[in-house]
Amino acid sequence: MRANEMPESIVNVARFLPETAREWPEGCAVRAPRPRRAGRPLYYDVVSFAGLEAESNAAARLLRVRGIGRGTRVLLMVRPGLDLIRLTFALFKLGAVPVVIDPGMGLRQFLHCVRRTEPRALVGIPLAHAVACLFRRSFRSVRIRLAVGTRGFRSGLENAISEGGEESIAPTRSEDLAAILFTSGSTGPPKGVCYEHGMFEAQVRLIREFYAIEPGEVDLPMLPVFALFNPAMGMTTVVPEMNPSKPAAVDPERIVQAIVQNRVTNSFGSPVLWRRIGRYCVDHDIVLPSIKRILMAGAPAPPEILRLFEGRLPNGGIHTPYGATEALPVTSIAATEILEGTWERTESGAGTCVGRAFPGVRIEIHRCSDGAVPQCNPDTRLAAKEIGEIRVNGPIVTHEYDRLPDATRRAKIVEPDGSLWHRMGDIGYLDDIGRLWFCGRQAERVQSADQTYYTDCCEAIFNRHPAVVRTALVGLGDPGAQVPAIVVEPKPESFPRTKQSAKAFVGEILELGKRHNATRPIRHVFFKRRFPVDVRHNAKIHRLTLQKLCMQRVERLPESSRFRIQSVFLD
Repeated sequence: MRANEMPESIVNVARFLPETAREWPEGCAVRAPRPRRAGRPLYYDVVSFAGLEAESNAAARLLRVRGIGRGTRVLLMVRPGLDLIRLTFALFKLGAVPVVIDPGMGLRQFLHCVRRTEPRALVGIPLAHAVACLFRRSFRSVRIRLAVGTRGFRSGLENAISEGGEESIAPTRSEDLAAILFTSGSTGPPKGVCYEHGMFEAQVRLIREFYAIEPGEVDLPMLPVFALFNPAMGMTTVVPEMNPSKPAAVDPERIVQAIVQNRVTNSFGSPVLWRRIGRYCVDHDIVLPSIKRILMAGAPAPPEILRLFEGRLPNGGIHTPYGATEALPVTSIAATEILEGTWERTESGAGTCVGRAFPGVRIEIHRCSDGAVPQCNPDTRLAAKEIGEIRVNGPIVTHEYDRLPDATRRAKIVEPDGSLWHRMGDIGYLDDIGRLWFCGRQAERVQSADQTYYTDCCEAIFNRHPAVVRTALVGLGDPGAQVPAIVVEPKPESFPRTKQSAKAFVGEILELGKRHNATRPIRHVFFKRRFPVDVRHNAKIHRLTLQKLCMQRVERLPESSRFRIQSVFLD
C-alpha cells in the first residue's frame, strides 16, 4: 500500500519519511562525513529527504528479492550512518523486524543473544558475516545473507534506485512487532525488548512535542538509534565521527567541529561524552550558538558537567530525560532546575531528581518486591517522599521481552482492565510537586540488618570529595545481613600510593559520610583505578561486578579481621 494511500488503521513509523520527502524534497536528510585526509578540509556526503526516500525504497526492493518480508527477523549489523538509516526504513516498509544487538557487550553475550532471537536474515558489513562463519552454531537460524558496503551491494542499490518507483508500506498495526532492541545488560544479562509500531510512533510524538522540535532542525545523534526518528521529525541527521561502542574515547574536537560546521540544533549523548566535549569548549573558549537543546541521558548528569556549558549555549539549554529501553521517555528535567533547585538536596543524600512525567505517562511508587507481581495492589502504593520501586504506565511502555516469559512476568503487571505497567527495576520516590527522584537500581540496593542503602543517595555524598572521579556503593555478604562499603575511583593523580596517603584518603571519605544519616554507618573503603561501565553509554557503573571483586578480596582475609579493615586496593 502506497504511503499516500494508507488508511488511519495502519501504523508504521516508516510512513513519516515519504511524507517528509513530499513536503520538503530538497531538504537535507543526512550529512555523512567522508574519510579525513591530512591537510584537507572535512567534506560530507549529503542526501536529501527525496533521495533518502528513493534509496530506502530501492533497499526495500533489494531485501524483498532476497526473501525478506513481513515478520522476517533481520539481524542488522551495520555501522551508524546512511546505511543504518536507509536499511532500517526499508525493513520497516517491508514489515520486517530489525534485531539490534550491541556487539560491544562482549562476544559471549552477543552470541547468546543471537541464538535466543533466531534471526532468519543477516544484513551487515563483511565483518559481521565473518563472525557468522566463525560461529556457525550461533547463526544456524540465518537463511538469508546480505553483505552491506560491498561493491555488489552498492551496484545493486544503484540499479534499484535507477528503476525508481514508490515502495509499498506494509499494512502493520499498532500492536505488530516492529523491532527487537537489546538492553545494555548493566545489571543482568541483556534482554531483547519487543517494540511495536505504535510505541515508535508514540515516542516520536512525545519527543517532538515535549522538546518543541521543528522541521528543518539539525541533529547530531551520538546514540545511533536516535537517528532513526529524525526523518519523522523533519530533522537533518549529521553522522558523528566516533565509535558508538566507545563513547568515552570520543574526540571532542571532531564533535565540536561537526556542531559548528553543520549548525547543529539538537544532540543526544551520555554524560561521559558531554564531559569531554564541555571541557574542550572551556579550554578553547568555544560558544555553540546554534544549539537549541542538548539531551543528556544514560546516567545521572552531575552539576560539574552541566556547569561546563554555562554561557556556552546562548540560544539553548540542557535537558536530562529518564527512561529505559523498555520505557522511553518517562520524565525530563532541565539543567537550570537541577543547578538552581535540586542538586543541593542530591548532595545531601536525597537521590537525583529526574523531573516530571511526559504527557500521557503515569508513575507510581510501590513497596519493593523482588518477585513477580501479578497485578497492582493499592495497599502497596506509597505516598509522596516514600522510597519504593518505580512503576510506569503509558503508550511508550513495551509489553514483553523476546522469548523470555519469566523475565516478562517479573517486569510487567497487567491490570484487569488490560492496562500494563512496567517495573523499571529502579528505586525512587515522588516529591510533593510530582517530580520523580531516582535513588538507584533495585538490584544494587544494600540491605543490612538495620537499614537499606541506595546507590544514588549514598554515592552523591562521597562524590563531593575533590579527588574523586566517582564512587560505588556495594554490599558485603548476603542481603538482609550485608555490610555496606564504598568503592572509590580516585582521579589518577590522587590515587593513594602509600599506606599513609591511603589512610588519610579513607579518613576524608569517611568524614564526608559521617555528616549524613544515609552514609554514617559506612566504614569500609575500597580503591579501584577504573570502574567497569556499560558499553552503550560508558556511564552506568557495573556495581555488581565491583561487589564480586570486593567479596573476593575480603574472603582472602582471615575471618576474624574481614570486617575490621578500612581500606583495600582492588587493583
